[in-house]
Amino acid sequence: MSHIPLGVLDLVPISSGSAATDALRNSIDLARQAERFGYARYWFAEHHLNPGVAGTSPAVLLALTASATSTIRLGSGALQLGHRTALSAVEEFGLIDGLHPGRLDLGLGRSGGRPPAGAATPPPTATPVVDGRVPNGLRIPPRFSFAHLLGSPRVALQRELLQQPHAQSQAYGEQIDDILALLAGTYRSADGVEAHVVPGEGADVEIWILGSSGGESAEVAGRNGLRFAANYHVSPATVLEATEGYRAAFQPSDVLDRPYVSVSADVVVAEDDETVRELATGYGPWVRSIRTAEGAIQFPTPDEARAHAWSDADRALVQDRLDTQFVGSPDRVADQLAQLQEATGADELLITTITHGHADRVRSYELQAEEWRKR
Repeated sequence: MSHIPLGVLDLVPISSGSAATDALRNSIDLARQAERFGYARYWFAEHHLNPGVAGTSPAVLLALTASATSTIRLGSGALQLGHRTALSAVEEFGLIDGLHPGRLDLGLGRSGGRPPAGAATPPPTATPVVDGRVPNGLRIPPRFSFAHLLGSPRVALQRELLQQPHAQSQAYGEQIDDILALLAGTYRSADGVEAHVVPGEGADVEIWILGSSGGESAEVAGRNGLRFAANYHVSPATVLEATEGYRAAFQPSDVLDRPYVSVSADVVVAEDDETVRELATGYGPWVRSIRTAEGAIQFPTPDEARAHAWSDADRALVQDRLDTQFVGSPDRVADQLAQLQEATGADELLITTITHGHADRVRSYELQAEEWRKR
């Protein structure tokens, strides 16, 4: 499986008892280590108003990390276009590419934008799912509803603080079209006025569309012949829908002549089962804090996690994520990653690992890279 590249998705988690400064320094150190371990990409997610996540600006983090590394590709996973313009996205990444050419992945997401008008329900997946598993054994849990998150006061406040008063997000597909035109130097306004972004126009960046379902993001990626990243770690129930929807919509472009897919997974690896179970203990309470819409808490110690009093409602919130987190020895997790790759046909895999201790997190990535090279 070593022909399938592995990448890193970093949320810049803040561990309990530490500060955002520690998380930022740890992430830059992890990027250096990931480069040494042979990972192909290092992406930063974008999150806001989360007490336990310091990754608020992928572009700033990428600029800092690019100066601390030399060969690994760096990207956003994903830049939230709901509160940005096409111009600001191209300018931000154009600035970084100006000093670090040929290393950037501009990953784009819909988060925070307006819902697509008249979105159709994606068709059933072609891959059969029986008793929560596909034929090769990959777990596909029941669909989780994110509706309560969209109606959350915290999410509404986030949108209010990120956007100018009375501003309305541009339609996502139009935004992607504008970004592609600005990068190519072919942008024209409705009145025929040209716009040329310096730096930015002609930047050697890879464009990726990130999506959790077979809806608008998958369709936009496919229609434009762009690379697509599906999120098994965010919405494992819809990963097949997302990848199949993208492939169904794919049209060859100047960028790609065939679909190209990356799929993400939550992973924790250690030398023995007892150690890895301890390292993964904090994951449940951490996911719960996100799915209750209170915002990600600082990642707890195992003792802090064990002190959480679980209700049936709590468990229902996180069970799909617990069931689909890959936790174990390097060979066990490599088997699970290979299973995910086979089921989705992924061309690359993106793994995200969170532990309370930074050294444990680095070691997890190191062990996984060593095992993957053997395959």
